[in-house]
Amino acid sequence: MSNRISYIKGLHCPKCKKEYSEDQIRHLCDCGSPLLADYDLSEAAKNWKKEDLKNRKPDLWRYHEVLPVRQEENIVTLGEGFTPILPLKNAGKKIGLDHLFLKDEGVLPTGTFKARGAAVGISKAKELGVKTVAMPTNGNAGAAWSVYGAGAGIKTVIVMPEDAAKITRNECLVAGADLYLVKGLISDAGKIVARSIEKNGWYDASTLKEPYRIEGKKTMGYEILEQFGWEAPDAILYPTGGGVGIIGIYKALKELQELGWIEEKLPKLIAVQAEGCAPIVKAFREKKKESEFFEHSSTVAFGINVPKALGDFLVLEALYETNGTAVSVSDEEILGSVQEVAESEGIFTCPEGAALYAATKKLSKEGFLKAEDKVVLLNTGAGIIYPDTVRKEIPYLELDAVL
Repeated sequence: MSNRISYIKGLHCPKCKKEYSEDQIRHLCDCGSPLLADYDLSEAAKNWKKEDLKNRKPDLWRYHEVLPVRQEENIVTLGEGFTPILPLKNAGKKIGLDHLFLKDEGVLPTGTFKARGAAVGISKAKELGVKTVAMPTNGNAGAAWSVYGAGAGIKTVIVMPEDAAKITRNECLVAGADLYLVKGLISDAGKIVARSIEKNGWYDASTLKEPYRIEGKKTMGYEILEQFGWEAPDAILYPTGGGVGIIGIYKALKELQELGWIEEKLPKLIAVQAEGCAPIVKAFREKKKESEFFEHSSTVAFGINVPKALGDFLVLEALYETNGTAVSVSDEEILGSVQEVAESEGIFTCPEGAALYAATKKLSKEGFLKAEDKVVLLNTGAGIIYPDTVRKEIPYLELDAVL
């Protein structure tokens, strides 16, 4: 990397358009909206070319020009990024799609796509001189921020619902985080974290309450386009809870257009939720710009059990602007898809990733997705983190048995 590794020039509010410096700690806009990072893309386009990527390491920092960390010494990395895109030939054939692909984020450090946001978020927090970060989480984000926080020498305080996967709890604990459980949902954990941050002055790493997690997540969009030779696929499906991933991918697509690296055509972005927690789907069907709190939410896909996302208006904008859609699937369909994808392709997806295959079935049957479409599913985590999604009974054998 050169001395200048980033073209970041500030932050802006997507609602009221107010601008802020990225050199100071800043969370939400004064109007309460999340903030987005801006880059001098016209200047970047003069000096940064697609060909420059050929000799770079296969990690997300290959796109350092459009990431917010100014100084290379502040980067905290475990080799995250550039996950494989795998053809789902057998599974696609079953549902009438000739070009179905899965981008497998389960191979990342800590086992989920949350490593992307944690790597960039923690690196920027280190650059800003942060000593302690705090966040509510359904599990995976807390695990990732704890691990990367340990690498940066930053203390992490994590609050998660008691139903969070035990493996993610262990990741927090082994990395030295202060971990607490709450008898409730992530929204309840969020209220505790908010009060504690106000009291202690900690850095708020809650979803979209700091501007840099999304910058790590957007690298999924850069990677997909690079891996497809800078030709956009027809559709990208994403499991949507807090929505940072789909917001980030849309941001990446717009940046790539401004850089002149891709054509005008954008993939349809498709938000997938569980029927037991589908605020974005409801808002999309009603053609609204924001969602309403989803009461009594519950789903086996724990990572997308988010009753009300702070950035819901940005998720919906991404769907509308790309002619995408939002679809919900049942827990029964999710668990069935975990099994079906594994049996067809040998890939053990997380329940959130399996929800995408279930949704793809519906969209193919309805004709929204055509047989010739190039369709990408984002499997956001490794299935082994969620052992309870496997419901098959295992028969016992007598000691003298012969099979």
